[in-house]
Amino acid sequence: MKNRSIFLPVVTGLGFLFLYAPIASLIVFSFNESKLVTVWGGFSTKWYGELLRDPQILGAAWISLKIAFLSATLAIIIGTVAAFALSRFPKFRTKSLLNWMITAPLVMPDVIIGLSLLLMFVAMQGLIGWPAGRGMTTIIIAHATFGAAYAAVVIQSRLVDMDMSIEEVALDLGAKPMRVFFDITLPVIAPALVSGWLLAFTLSLDDLVIASFVSGPGSSTLPMVIFSKVRLGVSPDVNALATIIILIISVGIIAAAIQISRSGKKLGN
Repeated sequence: MKNRSIFLPVVTGLGFLFLYAPIASLIVFSFNESKLVTVWGGFSTKWYGELLRDPQILGAAWISLKIAFLSATLAIIIGTVAAFALSRFPKFRTKSLLNWMITAPLVMPDVIIGLSLLLMFVAMQGLIGWPAGRGMTTIIIAHATFGAAYAAVVIQSRLVDMDMSIEEVALDLGAKPMRVFFDITLPVIAPALVSGWLLAFTLSLDDLVIASFVSGPGSSTLPMVIFSKVRLGVSPDVNALATIIILIISVGIIAAAIQISRSGKKLGN
């Protein structure tokens, strides 16, 4: 029993070390004076200044944020409609087809999705003249396509667990279906909507493969710019950018944990 109690913390510690040691080294070398990322040349914050003066990085970050926001919003709308159809209408002819269409992007390789969307956009441009080339619009549509699949799964799981008797009582009391949706259903599934939106936003912000297929001149996202820089050799300003992203994510996680802890205490009281 004693060996067992020692073994578990050791394995857990090694696991966390394997996960977070590369991140820690990246943060440390973002403050490296030297241009060589593997050679320590002294402490310096100059690469953060270089990063903030890099118009390519700043422009790509702004494009990525706009695309992620719009595609996540569109994904939530599509995912909510699909989730309602699958959970509230148990029997209709094309339910199996709709269910397959929703789950297919979850398991399909990004290369296949990107290539198929590229061919679709090229065919649409030849037939109806839209979209005129590849750019932000095509990336938003592409990201909303696979983001809607993830959002639909999250929202559907919440709708399945929801007590429908609350809606039925409201309808029996004379409330119209739209009033029931906005006053009862929407507040109940709001956490799932937020979770689905954040998931779609994160997936869009992180995507490289699909965006590479459907993007055009002037619409390079942040992952595409970082990947192009890494191919030429990792520079310290990329480490600085990664450190800033890690800091933002850490602040978000800590804020969420504090909010959850406060909510738990209120429920306990």
